Amino acid sequence: MDIFNVLSLLGGLAMFLYGMNVMGDGLAKTAGGKLEKILEKLTSTPIRGVLLGAAVTGVIQSSSATTVMVVGLVNSGIMKLRQAVGIIMGANIGTTVTSWILSLTGIQSDNIFINMLKPSSFSPILAVIGIIFLMFTKSEKKHDIGAILLGFTVLMFGMEMMSGAVEPLKEVPEFTSILTMFSNPFLGMLVGMLVTAVIQSSSASVGILQALCATGAVSFSTAIPIIMGQNIGTCVTALISCIGTKKNAKRAAFVHLYFNIIGTFVFMVVFYTVNSFVHFQFLNDSANAAGIAVVHSVFNIAATLLLLPFSGGLEKLATLTVRDKEETENNTPAELEMLKRLDVRFLEKPAFAVGHCIEVVKYMAQLSKNSIDMALSLVDNYDETVRDKVEDLEGIIDTYEDEVGSYMVKLSSKELSHEDSQKVSIGLHVIGDLERMSDHAITIADICRKMNETGAVFSEKAKAELSVYKDAVQNIVEMTVDAYEKEDLQEASHVEPLEEAINELNSAVKKQHIKRLQKGKCTIELGISLENLINNYERVADHCSNVAVAMLQLKSDNFDTHEYLDNMKKDSNIDFQSMYTYYREMYKLK
Repeated sequence: MDIFNVLSLLGGLAMFLYGMNVMGDGLAKTAGGKLEKILEKLTSTPIRGVLLGAAVTGVIQSSSATTVMVVGLVNSGIMKLRQAVGIIMGANIGTTVTSWILSLTGIQSDNIFINMLKPSSFSPILAVIGIIFLMFTKSEKKHDIGAILLGFTVLMFGMEMMSGAVEPLKEVPEFTSILTMFSNPFLGMLVGMLVTAVIQSSSASVGILQALCATGAVSFSTAIPIIMGQNIGTCVTALISCIGTKKNAKRAAFVHLYFNIIGTFVFMVVFYTVNSFVHFQFLNDSANAAGIAVVHSVFNIAATLLLLPFSGGLEKLATLTVRDKEETENNTPAELEMLKRLDVRFLEKPAFAVGHCIEVVKYMAQLSKNSIDMALSLVDNYDETVRDKVEDLEGIIDTYEDEVGSYMVKLSSKELSHEDSQKVSIGLHVIGDLERMSDHAITIADICRKMNETGAVFSEKAKAELSVYKDAVQNIVEMTVDAYEKEDLQEASHVEPLEEAINELNSAVKKQHIKRLQKGKCTIELGISLENLINNYERVADHCSNVAVAMLQLKSDNFDTHEYLDNMKKDSNIDFQSMYTYYREMYKLK
């Protein structure tokens, strides 16, 4: 084996790892976060968790990614530790899919149809289809499929390169003697564990082992301990990801570790005990890619069947490892619990992270609505406790804007689908308006407090006018929040006509106020308070309009807010004029 073989081996390894990465990312983007959402909701029983864990891992081609995601879900409180156990077991089964795909490289036949099953035969076809999808189509979904096909092709060519580069080693006695050392169960496990820990992918390390089988020097006695070690090595990623997490998230990572350690220990003890009596002849046979896939699958399925009935025991073992400590009193407001969904681990699966981010923004919208409702209630019935709650909510909503904004900026740097990119962009606009609404809420509450302290009271006529105005503001806030939560563009299109009606109502209230001033029925001080109140009412409506318009950007990529508003308000826009007339009559002063 010369320097060129070494370069081919390294190049093949690089192509293999890159292809696996591209294919996995393409599969994750195509899934669009749907598989991860299923993990959240459909894990009521351990068996269902195993099936789901296997399915998700089989699709995204990474047990490490699945386990890290589970750690994040447990850390954010979305998933319980008991639910996580089954998924972690299933992830180990799902990761065997890659080894079976790679085992197709060993197909040998003169039959053209059977020969077409070899990756070296059909990969070029997939590559052509993939490049056509990438270069000659505009559909984002087809681009993702193209990336999957090209990633698979690069992976398979990398596998072929590695196999071709190491094949001359079968003539090197020193290489054979080195591999024989790994037939020692302890050394084999150690090597498998270290290699997998470094590249952080058991699928990739199994693929490397399958490539080495081309030398004919890898026997089953060598391969089996290495495969066992690979299953332990893959736990490193989850253990790293649990640093800085809460205790249950750490326990989820340790469940993964203990599952693989106990499964490996039991398998090795039983296998080598039986071998000492039976003397398995196949151990001295040269392993091939298909044989590696069989061993990999048998171990993971057997370990799952063995330990699934004892999933509660694994949970207790992890709990003993990461013990409950006397926690300091938690003064975090309950409203901030939702922010736990913004876990940095989810950023590795951007579509999933976007989904969680939008859920948090929707919750933030509800908080803003609550703050407006409470502030408006103070106009007629002042309560210091309610005013303090409005102030608390304003601080909480400020925190939401900071946390969600920072998370969305990180998301923006990820490779997102067009739809997800739009959602993040709109979300960044929306959170600013929601935060400003809460600012107006505390301003309204402070105006009411000042009036209560001075004993100032509006006239009955002014109260009646403010009541109409208040109803209109509450309506537009409720409509806006509901439209955003349901992503209902039809309802969002009704916000702007109501906002226009509120602008007219604002002018009408001011005119009535001026008339009362002229007649001496209102004082300057009360007039200032009323002016400040209705100005804040109008600002709230303006921010609702901003949210609705941002949502309507989904309709067009080339969206101009000012042009949209100008066109909407034209007399020729019958729908707008009809809704505007309806709301103007509904909130007309008497």
